[in-house]
Amino acid sequence: MFWYEEEACFSPRASVLGLKDFLNLCGLISPFFCGVQEVLNIANYYINEQIRDKEIRLIGSNGEMIGVVATRDAQKMAEDKNLDLVKISPKAKPPVCKIMDFSKFKFEQSKKEREARKKSKGAETKELWLSPNIDKHDVEVRVKRAIDFLKSGDKVKITVRFRHGREMGRTSVANKILEEFAKSVEEFGTIDRAPKLDGRRMSMFLVPRKDLKKEEAKKEAKENVQKEE
Repeated sequence: MFWYEEEACFSPRASVLGLKDFLNLCGLISPFFCGVQEVLNIANYYINEQIRDKEIRLIGSNGEMIGVVATRDAQKMAEDKNLDLVKISPKAKPPVCKIMDFSKFKFEQSKKEREARKKSKGAETKELWLSPNIDKHDVEVRVKRAIDFLKSGDKVKITVRFRHGREMGRTSVANKILEEFAKSVEEFGTIDRAPKLDGRRMSMFLVPRKDLKKEEAKKEAKENVQKEE
C-alpha cells in the first residue's frame, strides 16, 4: 500500500485530469461541457508497462466501463487489440486507465494545443499596403498574404496610399484595385467595411468568412481519411 501511494498517486510525472477531460477520454462527454477545450499535458502519462499498480479501473477502447481488473490483464487486453493502456486518472482509487491508440491521442492533443494557442492570441488586424501604380505580381503576393491572414482568423486592412498630389486624382483606380482585391479573396473573406477615402489613404477591411472554419475542418478531415487509406 505504501508503494502504491508513493509511486502511483503522488508521482510528479502523473497528471491530474479535470472532470471534463475524464469524461471526454471515457467517451462520455456531455453538452454541458461545451466551450474551450482544456489542453492536457500528454508528456506526463503512464502507458503500458509504465503502469505498475496491481489493479486498475478499466475503460474499454469504445468508452465502455469494464470495471476493476488486474493491471497485467488490462495490459494483455490492450496488446491483443494492438492498442495502448493509458493511465488517465492517477489519483483515483484504484487509478483509472483506458485502452486507446496513444499515438492518435497525442496527435489530437497537439491539434488542440495549436487551436488553443490561436484562441488565446485572439483575432488581430493585419494591414497590407498598395499603391495606385502597383503591378499585377505585387498584388498577387499581397492577395496570398491576405488569404493566409484570413485563414488564421485575422481581420485584414487593405490600404492604397497616395504618395503625392497627382496620385490623388486616381481615387477611382484605387477603388477598382480594392474591389478586385476583395474578389480575389472572396473564397476566404468578405468585406467588413467598404473602401473609404481618408486623407491620402483609401482603405477597406476584410474579415474571415463565417463558414471558413467549417470548410477547413471538412477539408482536413477528408485529407486525414485519404492518408489512412
